[in-house]
Amino acid sequence: KELSVLNRMADSGPIIESQLYEHFRSIIPQRKIVVDSADQPWVLYDAGPRNVRSPLVCFSPVCGTADVFYRQLLDLSAEGYRIISVEYPTYWSVEEFCDGFVKLMDHMQLDKVHIFGASLGAYLGQKLAERTYKSPRVHSLFLCNGFMDTTAFRQTTLAKAYWALPAFWLKRQIMMNLPTDNLKPSVAKSIDFMVEKLDTLDRSQLASRLTMNCTDSYVEPQKIQDVFVTIMDVFDESALSQRCKEEMYKCYPEAKRAHLKSGGNFPYLACHTEVNLMLKIHLLTFQGTRYCAKDPTLINPDEIRAVRGELEPPTSAHDERNTENLDQ
Repeated sequence: KELSVLNRMADSGPIIESQLYEHFRSIIPQRKIVVDSADQPWVLYDAGPRNVRSPLVCFSPVCGTADVFYRQLLDLSAEGYRIISVEYPTYWSVEEFCDGFVKLMDHMQLDKVHIFGASLGAYLGQKLAERTYKSPRVHSLFLCNGFMDTTAFRQTTLAKAYWALPAFWLKRQIMMNLPTDNLKPSVAKSIDFMVEKLDTLDRSQLASRLTMNCTDSYVEPQKIQDVFVTIMDVFDESALSQRCKEEMYKCYPEAKRAHLKSGGNFPYLACHTEVNLMLKIHLLTFQGTRYCAKDPTLINPDEIRAVRGELEPPTSAHDERNTENLDQ
């Protein structure tokens, strides 16, 4: 009931000053875990039942911190899902990142996980699944505004110099890709919040993320054919080109597709209700299995029947207004 009241109040004013965001910071503690010799911690929020060993793990975009998924952390954990949002240390290569995250999973005693990745986070989620395909640690991927080939950004030459560039220049490079005109209020608020988060990142964090984002590399989808994939895109303005979207569809022909009429670069903030619905539909596939992201004691038998095709997944009129389609 308290969360419902705060949800209604969150629609006014900046996100970072809202009572809902303050509520999130007060009830879900921030954790820091060091798994590498570099002595740099993973910063994370872990919400939901700890007996779930295959949680939903959120990977943020270049400008994101662990708390940018606060609406997912609050709403999904309230329904019995375990959800972890991570902010990664300074890693200069995708291989280092993947090895570091596997160490984090081992430290937290996690089984195979479900990845919700946004932009760079979507790319890293795919590379993690690819790198661990012989001993799988990723059970499914929910890719938001994702890409699979870094050459799409045409910055592969500059990627080698990011480590030496000043923080203000790196931040400007990121902010140049953010729209500023004719924005819906919810999209504008999401951009303002992400800019606030961008200002909290230091130079090495920004440089290392941009290096991973732009170093010449690509995903090998043939290595992750056994991973269940949902691709979520928005139809309004975002940093992702139509070419990137089409490449994703081509490489994952069996993937579910989730489309939003609007949401911009950060739909998990701007259209959190619709995104959370799509995440629940994605995770519904694993209800009643070893890799369920929800506390088994809280699963409704109708959810199992829906997975088996005996019932349609539940929706609401509000959820349908901004949801274009979700191809099964």
